Amino acid sequence: MKVRWLIVLIAFVCGVAHADGVTWDSLSDEQQQVLNAFADGWDQLPADRQQRLATGAQRWSAMSASERDAAKRRFAQWRNLSDERRALIRERYEIYRQLSPEQQSRIRDNYRKFKQMNRERRKQLRDRYQNMSPEERAAMRERLRQKRDRAVRPARDRAQKTDRRR
Repeated sequence: MKVRWLIVLIAFVCGVAHADGVTWDSLSDEQQQVLNAFADGWDQLPADRQQRLATGAQRWSAMSASERDAAKRRFAQWRNLSDERRALIRERYEIYRQLSPEQQSRIRDNYRKFKQMNRERRKQLRDRYQNMSPEERAAMRERLRQKRDRAVRPARDRAQKTDRRR
């Protein structure tokens, strides 16, 4: 009986600690240095914001100088976006996060391929897509989906045959 109450008490304390967010004293010296601008108002920040800031500070501390420079450039670009554009990017990111790992991987691979194309070819593809009607875009996506499925099916069939042999 005492053990059960002890477990309940520990669970409650852990829950309260988590609900309260991250205490300033629990941050490493490096995190505190990175987040120094937030020091005075840290206790007033929402718990989820504290967690995101602490995680970001930890990532920042692990970056090389060139990675930090690149991150600063990306952040400056982000700040220069309109509120509407940032909201659209956040919305699309949430959709991306809900995709399966395979779908996310396919998107990343396609993005890499697109970035490797020369500037003129990328412009041609963008222009062609932007000039399509919604119906044409949907038809193109369906053709690409079917093409992908035909390419994936033989590999999947081979894997299934291999599994059956075992």
